[in-house]
Formats: sequence, structure tokens, C-alpha cells
Amino acid sequence: MGISALTPPTRAEDLVETVLEFPDNRLLIDLCGEYDRNLAQIEHQMGVHVLRRGNRLSVIGDKGAREQAAAVLRALYARLEAGRGLAAGDIDGAIRMGRPMPATPRAEGEQIEMFNASGIEIRTRKKPIEPRTEAQKTYVANLFANELGFGIGPAGTGKTYLAVAVGVTMFISGAVEKIILSRPAVEAGERLGFLPGDMKEKVDPYMQPLYDALNDFLPAKQVQKLMEEKRIEIAPLAFMRGRTLSNAFVVLDEAQNATTMQMKMFLTRLGEGSRMVITGDRTQIDLPRGVPSGLQDAERILKGVKGVSFNYFTSKDVVRHPLVARVIEAYEADEAKGA
Repeated sequence: MGISALTPPTRAEDLVETVLEFPDNRLLIDLCGEYDRNLAQIEHQMGVHVLRRGNRLSVIGDKGAREQAAAVLRALYARLEAGRGLAAGDIDGAIRMGRPMPATPRAEGEQIEMFNASGIEIRTRKKPIEPRTEAQKTYVANLFANELGFGIGPAGTGKTYLAVAVGVTMFISGAVEKIILSRPAVEAGERLGFLPGDMKEKVDPYMQPLYDALNDFLPAKQVQKLMEEKRIEIAPLAFMRGRTLSNAFVVLDEAQNATTMQMKMFLTRLGEGSRMVITGDRTQIDLPRGVPSGLQDAERILKGVKGVSFNYFTSKDVVRHPLVARVIEAYEADEAKGA
């Protein structure tokens, strides 16, 4: 990679300093970020100080934190050498994973799921997707390995986003013939008939998060064409009744709002050559009081069933704004007090 760790003669400060040399000054500028904001992020999250001296970075801090920060800086520089960009989320992911992230450049439009010592990468038509926490990494690996997977945890942990990304990867690689995305339209209820427009216009507001994820991975024109061809479907859970979903990647989002009967109905739609992912947050159940959540029942009933994986996320896996994690932790603490 062309990066060297310098070990000067023994001095007292050597006990608290690791010096890295980066030969390409242009890449070093990108590594540091505008006004050294990337270095500031590493300092804040890893509890170290990073000083720039010419083409060298001095990492100052406790031995463990210093070594981890140096490893992150090397990994991010290698990423830049491979011709890939560097955003705040990429830095956060490198820190959380504690190891170098995938850095191999790919041809534009190429898709691949990559399993190696440095982690997992999902290639879609628009951009590569990298799990940013160990829980996300395990989740993605399980979605490729199992026919039925559950992702359970708070908002912002990437449950649905990663599921759709895996679905797009499998679709464009030919592993499945269609993508089907669904959610319960619980909030609509009996009021659905009073909303303006046809059925699609009535339910689209509830499906918008699925559209957003899909448009992150595929060009808008391609999404529109595939939807017209019914190779991508986005529909409320109620529309799944009576169908057999074969050779498809199927995602049920917000599954905590499915009733027990709806969940059983949905799970039994699984056909030959299909994969199914169920995502939900047990703390955000919008069902009427006294109506049990199908997600909780499925979790209890299907534990230990061969071919079914359960993955759990916590506030530590939140990849939105850091404040989201703190909000979730505050609510969890308040609920614990009342328990």
C-alpha cells in the first residue's frame, strides 16, 4: 500500500505516539478531509489525538486506542488508493468493524457479494453497500445463507435497507427473478377509503420507505420499468393473500404491525427458489390494544427451525445520526425504570 509505520529511537513520547507515513499527499488530503474533519471524527470516536506533520500522521493516546486508530487510518487510505470515495459513514463503519473495509475497485455497474477477511460488500447498480457493524455483517451473511431471515431491532439500524440491498444483488445476479416488498398499512385502517386516488395512490405513502431504499440501489428509470413489468412489486401485506411467491426475494417490513394470522399467511406464501426477510421493531407496535404482534409470535414459534435465522440489533447498530442512538438509549433506560 505504500504506508509505513515509523519507529524512531526510543523516547518517552514513543510510549504514547504512533507515526504513520502516507506517500501520496493528494490522498492524504482526502484522508484528512476538509478542515481535517475526518481526523476530527476519528479523534472523537476513538479517544485519540491525530496530528498532521507533512506527509505523516501522529496518533497519540493509549496503546489500544492508538493501534486501532492507526489500523483505521491505514484501511481508509487503502480505500482511497483503490479509487473509492470516503464519507463520514465509511469512517464510522471502519471504526465499528475494527478492521479494514473492502477496498477492491470494481467496474461500473458490476455487482458482487464479497465475503473475505475484511468483511462483506454488496454491489448494486448505483453503489456498493458495506455493513458498518458486526451485527449488520452477520445479518447480511445470514440473508445469503438462509431461505428465511428475521431482522429485529430499533429504527436506523439498517434492517430494511440491507435486506433490499441483498435482494437487488440477488436479482441482478439472476439468483431470483423478482423482488417483492411489502408492509402492513396499519395506519390506513378503515380510513383508507377516504383517501384520494386509486388504490396505489392510497397505499403509496405507507410504502415510501421501500421506494426510497430501492431507488438508492437502482436507477430510477430501471425501477420504473421493472415495476411496469411486475419484476419489482411493492404492495401492502393484505395483497399477499392467496399468492405463491416463487423465485422471488420477498421482504416484509414493519412486521411488528402484522397480526398473528397475517404473519402466518405471509410466511406460507414462500415458494420454490425464493428468499424471505422479515424486519421489525418490537418497541413500535401500532396494532390495537390486545391484538398480539405476529412478529413476536413468529419469533417464539420459529426459534430453532432449520433454515430460519434471527438477527438482533441494538442502539449500538444505529447508522443514522449519532443522536438517534442516544434517543433510543434514553427511551430504553426510561422503560427499564418502569419495568
